Amino acid sequence: MEKIWSKQLKPGEKWSGNIGRGKYIHFKALGEDANVSVLLYNMRDTSERYNMPDSLKAQYTAHLTRGNVLMSDNGRVLASIVEDSLGWHDAIAGYTTRAMTDEKYGRTTYQEMRNDWLRCGEENFRIELVRNDMSPRDLVPCVNLFSKVYVEEDGSMHYESGHCQAGATVTLRTEMDILLIVSNTPNPLNPAALYPAVPVTMEVYKAPKVDLTDECVNYRPENYRAFENTWDYINLL
Repeated sequence: MEKIWSKQLKPGEKWSGNIGRGKYIHFKALGEDANVSVLLYNMRDTSERYNMPDSLKAQYTAHLTRGNVLMSDNGRVLASIVEDSLGWHDAIAGYTTRAMTDEKYGRTTYQEMRNDWLRCGEENFRIELVRNDMSPRDLVPCVNLFSKVYVEEDGSMHYESGHCQAGATVTLRTEMDILLIVSNTPNPLNPAALYPAVPVTMEVYKAPKVDLTDECVNYRPENYRAFENTWDYINLL
């Protein structure tokens, strides 16, 4: 595969950029208990974005893994998960806030600590949204790559420590031209007393064309219909 671009996301770092259709986005954790929070938008019309409830409901799941797709609020596929060494990525716990980060890890400020201050997911996302001509009103539920959060019968949510080991990988394939926003900040349910500081690499490759035998297309009938909606949209552009 031909690598197009690569970046290492340092602990607390954020990034956003446009990535065209037909690309692999390969993430690799360089340490244990990594977490990368991800938002996706239609690059051509950012009012269309990842829809967590529809993605989970349509695929009869409360977590994401290989074969699953990230659906938009228009019933189209923004990206698919085509490779996954973990088998479980959190789609329900959300992102950290400033109040949560200060309470859990101790209050820090940029003025006192410069680039070593402890960042939170919400602030990272807000900054990148503004950089892309959007606002906090465009903030939606995220996907937390590398984290496992499960729900007990009583409705309580639990984070599984040790789920992600160094070297774990997950690969997304873009099915539309997307705006991707990422934040290398802790999962809000991670019980660690110290701020998790795990770098993650992100690489973009060219992906082969998707056909009707593709695993993600055929994962569920709902996936197939979402791909049909996506292909119709693209063919009419």
